[in-house]
Amino acid sequence: MMSVTLSCDNCVHYVYNEDYESYECLVSVDEDEYYSIVTGKYGSCPYYRNDDEYGVVKKQM
Repeated sequence: MMSVTLSCDNCVHYVYNEDYESYECLVSVDEDEYYSIVTGKYGSCPYYRNDDEYGVVKKQM
């Protein structure tokens, strides 16, 4: 199986869950879609959104 490097660390959907003391993705995908993401069909996660706080501030100026 080919794996794709996902940039989850700076994704807005990747949050810390205090109950489990670990990070998790909040995007709900079915098994087929998850398989497509992991095997590289998409090339990268289609739900990825950069968690760039400075980008939001730039738009407000």
